[in-house]
Amino acid sequence: MKAGVVVFPGSNCDHDTYHVLKHVVGTETRFLWHRDAVLPDLDLVVLPGGFSYGDYLRTGAIARFSPVMEAVKSFAAAGGFVLGICNGFQILQEAGLLPGAMLRNRGLKFICRHVDLRVERSSAFTTAYSAGQVLRIPIAHNEGNFYASDEDLRRLEDNGQVVFRYCTSGGEIADSANPNGSRNGVAGVTNERGNVMGMMPHPERASESCLGSVDGLGVFQSLVRNASGGGLSGKSGAADAMSAVL
Repeated sequence: MKAGVVVFPGSNCDHDTYHVLKHVVGTETRFLWHRDAVLPDLDLVVLPGGFSYGDYLRTGAIARFSPVMEAVKSFAAAGGFVLGICNGFQILQEAGLLPGAMLRNRGLKFICRHVDLRVERSSAFTTAYSAGQVLRIPIAHNEGNFYASDEDLRRLEDNGQVVFRYCTSGGEIADSANPNGSRNGVAGVTNERGNVMGMMPHPERASESCLGSVDGLGVFQSLVRNASGGGLSGKSGAADAMSAVL
């Protein structure tokens, strides 16, 4: 698999993500500058966490206009895999590649701690896990409160686009386990096609035992397994996406 990690002004998880991809899971990885208008030959593009453009105006709202994002849109449209982590998730929403929007955390405070996540379904990003498996992965955000209208949320649920959900350590969905107020406890979603995913927790910060958890490593292992070989060309729908990669 060939991977690229986009670097925006203000990115602060780019090197962490690069390290996991290149040195932990052993993929060919390179950095992509936000001014790059053309992408090299890649199987995966990752938009890392951080505070692109200082989160001025609105999280991700300025980064979406970076030249690289038009290239990312074309890459995703052609079936390439795209992963957005935290701020990367927010940028993908602003760019129209993922549904919903991120509001301020309901407590109006920045949150940086480990949380429990339940894997809701198998996808190209989660085949290393089992449905219902509980992961412990850190979050670090001020605007991680996932919002979608009732109609859009129902569509997400019906299409099986919710991939991760905040939960208790026992796997129960409870408001007390929801750190930011996200509707339906949503922590990660895919697009309808299944080749673009955003998640607010940081899997790169839970990919080595020295960090206290390896629960996030499965996201990258799943991509190594599924993203190699040209993406989901010609497929549509999350179900079709999975049939293409299994």
